[in-house]
Amino acid sequence: MAQALLVRLYPVTPWRFGAESGAPDQSDSNYHSDTLYSALCSAFLQLGQLDEWLKATIESPDIRFSSCFPFLGETLFVPPPRTMWPPAHSSKVRWKGARFVPLTVVKGLLAGQLPSEDGWIIDGLSGCLLPVGRGGAAAGPFRLVTRTSAPVDRLTGQTGAATSCAVAQFSHNAGLWFVAAFSAPEVEAVWSPRLEGALRWLADSGFGGLRSRGFGRCSAPVLTRGEWPSLLVDVKGEARAWWLLSLFAPADGEAIDWTQGDYETVSRGGRIESASGWGARKKTIRMVREGSVLAAPELNGSARNVAPEGFPHPVYRAGFALSVPIPSKGAE
Repeated sequence: MAQALLVRLYPVTPWRFGAESGAPDQSDSNYHSDTLYSALCSAFLQLGQLDEWLKATIESPDIRFSSCFPFLGETLFVPPPRTMWPPAHSSKVRWKGARFVPLTVVKGLLAGQLPSEDGWIIDGLSGCLLPVGRGGAAAGPFRLVTRTSAPVDRLTGQTGAATSCAVAQFSHNAGLWFVAAFSAPEVEAVWSPRLEGALRWLADSGFGGLRSRGFGRCSAPVLTRGEWPSLLVDVKGEARAWWLLSLFAPADGEAIDWTQGDYETVSRGGRIESASGWGARKKTIRMVREGSVLAAPELNGSARNVAPEGFPHPVYRAGFALSVPIPSKGAE
């Protein structure tokens, strides 16, 4: 099995997730794998290790990342496999309204066990499926709120037009988690300490948008080492489908049966952060969303150069698959 790191990030400020529409008053609900990869590239540039990093992740993808998903206490939330979710219709729980479910629920689904409609409720603020206790459902791991600000001229005291943006505000003992999987133990031995250093740099400088205002900070990352995919789930039986935990851009010639499985695509764009052309628009591409299930012998993926024509250097959008093999039940 491949070596892996499970990383927990405990935010100390709100985070800004860019929405697919690009509208500032809208927000996504998680920090996608391609954005995480871009943030790490910025960190390794500052640490003087960018060329080595690109060689290890682009030329031969020895390190792959999931997207960042919410957690609360010891509960890790994930986008459920689309071929197994939602369960049968319930008069008490609108299952399809849950964007994230506890990892334990997915483990039950893989074992053929459906969640009880009496034990769960959906948190409308975060889209997470939460257990119902004696005092009712606990608060979710985060909520999306709107922050309004206005520029003030320090010389004249005049105030400019107010602007609003949507940000994610996290509960106590909650945050975001992701997995980094390494192709071999020797790769993990070299890059695990470097990755921890880059994450510590990002914890201080910020993830996501509005970093100049102090958003996107977190405390020192908490790392758990293990093997992939048993670090998350143990899959028994024959697996013929792949449950995606990252955004995915298929490589040319990949043998994917697009008539099977269950998947959703998302448009990914944005702007470049580079001294060679700050703010230039990236090319927009479509990628397969997390939680999708694809039928294929294996999934690899690719990194696409999304720099505009004539840009001085490549700008990569990472679309390598971090996926879990699961039974193909419901994928056909």
